[in-house]
Amino acid sequence: MHCPFCNNPQDKVLDSRERKDGSVVRRRRQCLSCKRRFTTYERIEDIPAMVVKKDNRRELFNRNKILEGLLTACSKRPVSATMLEEIVDEIEQRLYESPGKEMSSHEIGELVIKRLHSLDEVAYVRFASVYRQFKDINQFMTELKDLLDKKPDEE
Repeated sequence: MHCPFCNNPQDKVLDSRERKDGSVVRRRRQCLSCKRRFTTYERIEDIPAMVVKKDNRRELFNRNKILEGLLTACSKRPVSATMLEEIVDEIEQRLYESPGKEMSSHEIGELVIKRLHSLDEVAYVRFASVYRQFKDINQFMTELKDLLDKKPDEE
């Protein structure tokens, strides 16, 4: 493992924790050169999970793509990185539990939308505007009206 800050290959493990289901080990490390701390996650390699795209192509699941989309949608919002990691973890878990370890990009997008809707409405609208590919302002306004009309107890 190389330090992400100075690229030094030597570090020490300060703390190790397993996720409740035992599928991931989180390690808190400290670089022996620059003394900065960083976190690594160890996962068991398994049959690769696949995402079925709109045109029926299949591509390897990449959790970083989802995380990047969430980070963009939640930019300058009161949403912690931990919350976003939890969303990605939940989606990844569902994918690995699905038959054939496949899920459509549409299903993944809907899971993200659903979680963002209950987490932060501004992030939800930001993500929805890209994911649902609004063609004009009317589609955008319809989505906003639906969001405003929805009562909190309907979720």
